[in-house]
Amino acid sequence: MAAEQDVPATGREWHLAARPQGWPAPADFALVEAPVRRPAPGQVTVRNAYLSVDPYMRGRMNDVKSYVPPYALGAPMDGGAVGYVVASAAEGLAVGDAVLHGQGWREYATLDAAHAVKVDPELAPLSAYLGVLGMPGLTAYAGLLEVASFKEGDTVFVSGAAGAVGSLVGQIARLKGAKRVVGSAGSAEKVATLVEEYGFDAAFDYKAGPVAEQLAEAAPEGIDVYFDNVGGEHLEAAIGALNVHGRVTLCGAIAQYNDTAAPTGPRNLALAIGKRLRLQGMIVGDHAALRGQFFAEVGGWLRSGELRSDETVVEGVENTVEAFLGMLRGANTGKMVVKV
Repeated sequence: MAAEQDVPATGREWHLAARPQGWPAPADFALVEAPVRRPAPGQVTVRNAYLSVDPYMRGRMNDVKSYVPPYALGAPMDGGAVGYVVASAAEGLAVGDAVLHGQGWREYATLDAAHAVKVDPELAPLSAYLGVLGMPGLTAYAGLLEVASFKEGDTVFVSGAAGAVGSLVGQIARLKGAKRVVGSAGSAEKVATLVEEYGFDAAFDYKAGPVAEQLAEAAPEGIDVYFDNVGGEHLEAAIGALNVHGRVTLCGAIAQYNDTAAPTGPRNLALAIGKRLRLQGMIVGDHAALRGQFFAEVGGWLRSGELRSDETVVEGVENTVEAFLGMLRGANTGKMVVKV
C-alpha cells in the first residue's frame, strides 16, 4: 500500500488548446482542473514546487517532427519541475523527498519513480535544480567545454547572455581562463548586469544598433568561440567576427522561433570555408556523461561565490503561460521559473 500525505482529488494543469501561429497567445492555452491519480506500484505522486519555462517549449507547440515529440492538443503539457513526494508506491523514494522530474505545467504529477531524480534542498535552493544545477546549467557547461572545445585564452561571444544558459556560459568561460568574454542582451539594464555582476569584459544592447558593428567594437581582435542562443543577425555577425578555426555552438535560435516567414540569415556562411569554422548543434541530453563533473565543478563555484546564478520568479501556477510568454520576450534575467 502506498505511503502518502494529504493528496487532493484534483489539481490544475495546463493544456495546449491550439497550435500558435507566430507568437503564442494566452488563448492557445487552457488551465484545466483534472483528477490527481494515485501512484501505481513503482510510481510516486509529486506536489510540484517550481516549474520551468524554456525556449525549446515553443518548438514543441508546432506539429512538426523534432528531437522531442510535439505537445498534443487538449492534453497536459510537460517540462522540468521540482517538488516533494506526497505519495509513494516505489522503493527508494519516500514521502517528503525532493525530486526533479519532467512533468511540469501542473500542480501535481504522478509518474514512474525511475523518471524522478532525488535532489538535496539543503545543498542548493530547490529551484536551482531547474537552472544553474539543472538542464540550463549542463547546457552551458557542455556546450562551451565539450561542443565548442573551449580552451584557455579564447575570446568568447555569447548571445542571449542574460538568459538562463547565456549568463552561465559567460561566467564559466571567465572562470576557465578566457582572454575576453563578450555578451549581447536586450536592454541597457541587462548589459550592465553582464559586466558588473557576471564579470563579462564587454556587452552590448543588440536593439541599440547593428550587431556586427557592436560586436566588432566589443571584440576588436575577433572571436574564437560563439555560443548561439539567438540565430539570425547574431549568427551572421558572429560568422563575420570569428577567427580562423573558430567554433560555434548552435544551442538555440530564439530570434526566429515565432517567425512565420523564412529566416533572413546567415547570408555569409561561405566564410566558414576559408576560416575553417566548425558549427555544431547541441542537445543537452547527449551530454549526460558530463553530469558528475558538472555537479562537482559548478557546485563548487556556487558554494565559493565565484559563480552567480540569478532567477526571475513568477508566483502561481495560473501565471505559467504569462511566465512563458515573458521568457520569449526576454523579460527574465537568469532562469525564469514559476513558484507553484
